[in-house]
Amino acid sequence: MKAVRFHEVGGPEVLRYEDVEQPAPGAGEVRIRVAASAFNAADNGMRAGFLPIPVVLPHVPGYDVSGTVDALGEGVDGLRVGDAVIGFLPMERDGGAAEYVIAPADRLVPAPTTIPLADAAAWPSVALTAWQALFDDGALQAGQRIFINGAGGVVGKYAVALAKQAGAHVVATATARSREAVQAAGADEIVDYTTTEALTAIGQPVDVLLNLAPIDPDRFTALVALVRDGGKVVSTTAFMATPGDESRGVTAATVFVLPHRERLTELVTMIDKGELRVEVTRRIPLTELPALHAEAAAGRIPGKTIVLPA
Repeated sequence: MKAVRFHEVGGPEVLRYEDVEQPAPGAGEVRIRVAASAFNAADNGMRAGFLPIPVVLPHVPGYDVSGTVDALGEGVDGLRVGDAVIGFLPMERDGGAAEYVIAPADRLVPAPTTIPLADAAAWPSVALTAWQALFDDGALQAGQRIFINGAGGVVGKYAVALAKQAGAHVVATATARSREAVQAAGADEIVDYTTTEALTAIGQPVDVLLNLAPIDPDRFTALVALVRDGGKVVSTTAFMATPGDESRGVTAATVFVLPHRERLTELVTMIDKGELRVEVTRRIPLTELPALHAEAAAGRIPGKTIVLPA
């Protein structure tokens, strides 16, 4: 089979499109014929060697995947050959940038039926990140106010939609380019941070501040003033500390996304009900993945891209 792998960490040039032996599933595993995998920022960090996730080299990237069950390992129940599935694969194992991938059966759920199977690869880890940030770390509840900084990004649109579905009042940042999409996701108020100062534009305190974008540490600390006493600050920017305010009981949490099969199943239901929209910005063949990594390394990767094996 064909796959893209890196045999050493480094720049995008270490990625190779090559022939790889087709893997066989072990106990508790299935083999998936890949419909698509998704490109994520963490793939770039793992390839470059600055994201400390232990992988065995050579490594196949692409931990978000969709496809069809092709073979079952011993002891697998609840899945059959031919089932359409999605999954957020263990990041330390080979991913879906290949024609076939081995996945733990307990990481997979039935794919949404209302969108193309390939497009279903675009969202598992990013939607789980949004859910975890809002409800597990942010404890967001109906009737509360949340400020989402970086709402125009991939995770941001899911965060806006999920917060709105939960009955929260959503204040979000967006530029002119992303404003329409953020508004369509359900934001109640939008602040264009390129022209407006959020500290003065947001009139009432918020219960949760969710940061999804790189931000100057001093700027981040200043935004904590927007959070009411006893509120929460949550951030997905693991490379920097998340500030709180102990004197006012404002707690801080940094999101490290975790696999959660039940949550994935709930999110699939929301997609099939039309409550969540799956966005795919680009679709590229597997042969172009090294070039995509080069774009990302140069800071030019837009939106959500899925990688098709053929």
